Amino acid sequence: MTVIWKPQLDENAAKWQALAESLGRERFAPLAGDLDRDQRYPWETIEALVAHKFTGLFLPQQYGGEGQSLLTTVAAVETIGSHCASTAAIMCAYQLGAFPILLAGTPTQKDFYLREMTQGRATSFALSERIAGSDAGAIEASAVREGEGWRIRGEKYWIGNGGASRYYVVFAKTDPAAGGRGISAFMVDKEQPGVVIDELCDKMGIRGTQTSNLKVDLVVSDSARIGDVNRALRLALQTLNVGRIMVSAQSLGLALGAYREASRRAVARQTFGHPIIENQGIGFRLADMATEISAARMMLYEAARVYDCGGDVSSLGAMAKLFTSEVAHRAADNAVQIWGGMGYCKPNVVERLYRDQRILEIYEGSSEIQRLVLARAVRKEVEDQAP
Repeated sequence: MTVIWKPQLDENAAKWQALAESLGRERFAPLAGDLDRDQRYPWETIEALVAHKFTGLFLPQQYGGEGQSLLTTVAAVETIGSHCASTAAIMCAYQLGAFPILLAGTPTQKDFYLREMTQGRATSFALSERIAGSDAGAIEASAVREGEGWRIRGEKYWIGNGGASRYYVVFAKTDPAAGGRGISAFMVDKEQPGVVIDELCDKMGIRGTQTSNLKVDLVVSDSARIGDVNRALRLALQTLNVGRIMVSAQSLGLALGAYREASRRAVARQTFGHPIIENQGIGFRLADMATEISAARMMLYEAARVYDCGGDVSSLGAMAKLFTSEVAHRAADNAVQIWGGMGYCKPNVVERLYRDQRILEIYEGSSEIQRLVLARAVRKEVEDQAP
């Protein structure tokens, strides 16, 4: 019996979780500190993920993937994230780039780009710009008809896996007067002339990931378009609904890692002749961490289950992302406090986790945006029930 609540996984999901645990403990955790120090993208980690089929875990078998459920994918990402937040973030970036293609791609697009992903040649999601993060409808990148294709111009920022990915789903205005209702999506290959990546972000945390800008001024054929013209904002939001659940798994993994480090320290560290966990100031912190992490885990796995059953996760996914990311914040903060001065100094794991966590409340929709989504849902529910 464990203190933290454990989901009842079927045999298949348990197998993938066990493999993720083995890789996380033996391959990813030993690299995590060096990746953070050097801010280096871990190509050896990608090789391991490809070799063990994690880059295609959630992709349909007909396109070379493993065809696993979101719940199974969540179990793997959470487990890997408990050992290396950067590796979990890379897996989330793979998923985020794949879902627009899964949701709206043609059979030809799916067969090509998803098979490429299983081999480690990833697609990244390129929506945000310097002035358009939370307000996606304010993007300024444009796509104008030119001959049989589209001239795309603009610059994207904060691209997960940016520069490391081979392909990009670029969102651009095809009808500027229509605002968010005039956005389309296009596949762009970074090897094409007119594509430049010249800025890598120097980040506080998850420094084993690569985050970049993307400048484009090129013509693509109409066959590069993903989905219908002027309908891509909805596609982006559908993708983010799933992305929030994935980031929830990343958050939960980090919280579990922080709890593991904090609880071991509290039992091993002695003051005044007793383990510090016997002090209520420490023991109660760990009790609260265990309770919050268990509650967050229940919400995360329910969100994944509902998605797999074809349910609407727009509200539940927002709740899971909001709650798990803030639980991870408190877990990392408590871990540093329990470790004391040693937890504040490099190269302690909890010092790294404290920095890794901070982005979880910002990307894939900030905590403020999640609350806005939920407040709107509350209002709609009340208005729909009004006599």
